[in-house]
Amino acid sequence: MHIHNFQENNSILNTFIAELRDKDIQQDAMRFRRNIERIGEVLGYELSKTLNFQKQTVTTPLGNTGIHLPVDDIVLCSVLRAGLPLHRGLLNYFDKAENAFISAFRHHPDGGDEFDVIVKYFAAPNLLGKTLILTDPMLATGKTLENVYNAIRKHGEPAQIHIISIIGSKAGVDYVKGIFPENTHLWIATVDEVLSSNGYIIPGLGDAGDLAYGLKL
Repeated sequence: MHIHNFQENNSILNTFIAELRDKDIQQDAMRFRRNIERIGEVLGYELSKTLNFQKQTVTTPLGNTGIHLPVDDIVLCSVLRAGLPLHRGLLNYFDKAENAFISAFRHHPDGGDEFDVIVKYFAAPNLLGKTLILTDPMLATGKTLENVYNAIRKHGEPAQIHIISIIGSKAGVDYVKGIFPENTHLWIATVDEVLSSNGYIIPGLGDAGDLAYGLKL
């Protein structure tokens, strides 16, 4: 797996990450969603540099000019519900992409730290031979992405897979490296060292879905 960890170089992403983590700024759900969206835009721009391009001709009012444009068939797939702002940020840039959505949630069968990841809903186009961009803001244990990958493969094997995350744990990043094909790219804004016994990133930022859309039952 090719890992692009943007905490290794200082950029404007630092500002967006700081605001996402700040427990006072988090009280503004609209700002929280917008910061996730902006991170999606930045990571999407960086990802775009690895796509396939072909030279095409554009006609202006005064003549013709050649320009290289991306030619990949892109499918954006987001994990509900926390992935929606990230999906929107990417869609701002990849506006011709097809879209897919999948639900995945943690189920604690005995109420303890152990949990399974349940996938209940998946809607997607045919993925065969396309460039799949998977978005999940928090890469904690990596089990969600593992189950999502197992589910989506029924819709065809993509030619290329990119994973977009905001904050991950080192353990989670190491875990998905063993799940996805070697040529998969992970684009992640920052990686935290600690994963708690119940599978939460520390310091992390809390529950991204709740902060973006409100508490759930």
